[in-house]
Amino acid sequence: MPRGRHLALRRGAPLGSGRATWYQHPGRTASGERYDPDGLTAAHASLPFGSRVRVVNRSNNRSVVVRITDRINVRTKAKRSYVIDLSRGSARALGISGVAQVALYRADAPQDP
Repeated sequence: MPRGRHLALRRGAPLGSGRATWYQHPGRTASGERYDPDGLTAAHASLPFGSRVRVVNRSNNRSVVVRITDRINVRTKAKRSYVIDLSRGSARALGISGVAQVALYRADAPQDP
């Protein structure tokens, strides 16, 4: 197994992979908290609010742990399929300026020995 993949699996269970983008909007998230565009948060279609997810940018192997605070817009998802929508701060930490291929891992899972 390649070294990078082995390290990612040790950090938590794989949740999937696909396209990611970033978003910015004023107001509150679906979880009810105020949206912070520079925070390390994200929107996901089904993960529980408060879940922590390690997002790995497949093009540069940068990763960041984000907290799920919002939902992906169903109408937007029907037009453009994304696995996760990142806050502006999360996207910057990953080096994403538009759309990127990412892998998702559960970040709140116990560490392997």
